[in-house]
Amino acid sequence: MPASPDGQLAWAPDRALELVALAIFVLALAHTFAARQLERLSRRFPRHAGLFHLLGEIEVVFGFWAIVLVLAMVAMTGGARALAYAESRNYTEPLFVFVVMVMAASRPILTTVIRAVDRLAGVLPVARPVATAWLCLAVIPLLGSLVTEPAAMTIAALMLAPLAFAPHIPEGPKYLALGVLFVNVSIGGTLTSYAAPPVLMVAATWQWDSAWMLSQFGWKATIATIVNATFATFALRKHLAAAVPAPAETIGEAKVPILVVLVHLALLASVVLLVHHPVGFLGLFMMFLGFTRAYERHQSPLILREALLVAFFLAGLVLLGNLQRWWLQPIVSGLEPLALFFGALALTAITDNAALTYLGSLLAGMSDPSKYMLVAGAVAGGGLTVVANAPNPAGIALLKRGFADGSIGAGSLLIGAALPTAVAAAAFLLL
Repeated sequence: MPASPDGQLAWAPDRALELVALAIFVLALAHTFAARQLERLSRRFPRHAGLFHLLGEIEVVFGFWAIVLVLAMVAMTGGARALAYAESRNYTEPLFVFVVMVMAASRPILTTVIRAVDRLAGVLPVARPVATAWLCLAVIPLLGSLVTEPAAMTIAALMLAPLAFAPHIPEGPKYLALGVLFVNVSIGGTLTSYAAPPVLMVAATWQWDSAWMLSQFGWKATIATIVNATFATFALRKHLAAAVPAPAETIGEAKVPILVVLVHLALLASVVLLVHHPVGFLGLFMMFLGFTRAYERHQSPLILREALLVAFFLAGLVLLGNLQRWWLQPIVSGLEPLALFFGALALTAITDNAALTYLGSLLAGMSDPSKYMLVAGAVAGGGLTVVANAPNPAGIALLKRGFADGSIGAGSLLIGAALPTAVAAAAFLLL
């Protein structure tokens, strides 16, 4: 999450450093669009395959360029000041996403969710795989308002991977489903005031509680989520009908003692409650790791690698994104409400949507319509790119194996998310 004013540097970066940071930020964005081509180069030049494969990992991009930024700061300002800048940032969000990804993907949690979804799917008047995919795209993103968006993304991605993102499914429907998943998770967290990072940035400052969020955003987001999920499931229906039992379903069939499930749920709920307190939720995570080791026979391998890559990506975004404030804030402050909505929607594609709303929270005298439009645009555009919303890198890490070359193209994601983004935008503007 963007740092609070209390965490600011004692010194302000000069214009030369800000321009260098902007150039590096642009290179990082270009890198996200080139990641798939770099992955292909790893096979074309096997001697350097390891390097190309590393640079082709989209989760590595912002962490890599953040290191470049720190090295540039060392050269321009000295090592002490560069280190002071890096240490002054707030890394609560990367740490929280890492913890909640690992915990939400554990077998007891997945077993509980899969069985619940399976029972609901059996009631719906369509084939079970089709019903399951629809529930994962429509209902689980809305549950993100309770368990947080990263947890919803992790659970939905793991359940959808063998159904909607199998290698044999054409790329077009998969990118549409990916866009729908990302957009729905982004808007699905707006039913409460604590689950979506862009809402969390402004809720306390603007006195938006969960009841207000539900009345102003939540019901509109629910309608858009259902429309998007229905459209994506319809596009995938032929491929879903041919789905076969897959690893996620096998997990759901494994019996886990109820006491183990309850301990996992209690730990996950406690981590969610301590979302702003890294010392607290990291301590609970240590307890979680100890418990999984003690009852290893009821566990699946933890997704530590994927979660670490996502945390590395988000930490890099924290370092790079903060130095973009000098040009982002004037844009946010200089737009009328409707223009602000579309400006926020577009800017979200190139920067974290929580960073945008955080900048808005710093502006004095912002009108209520402008506040609504800023947040609405930020969450509606949260599925356009991997950087647009904090949980997106988690979805990339868990689903990329189902795509050609084992990577996800940033341009194709942008196209796949265009229609569900338009649906979300229409819901927030017209309803």
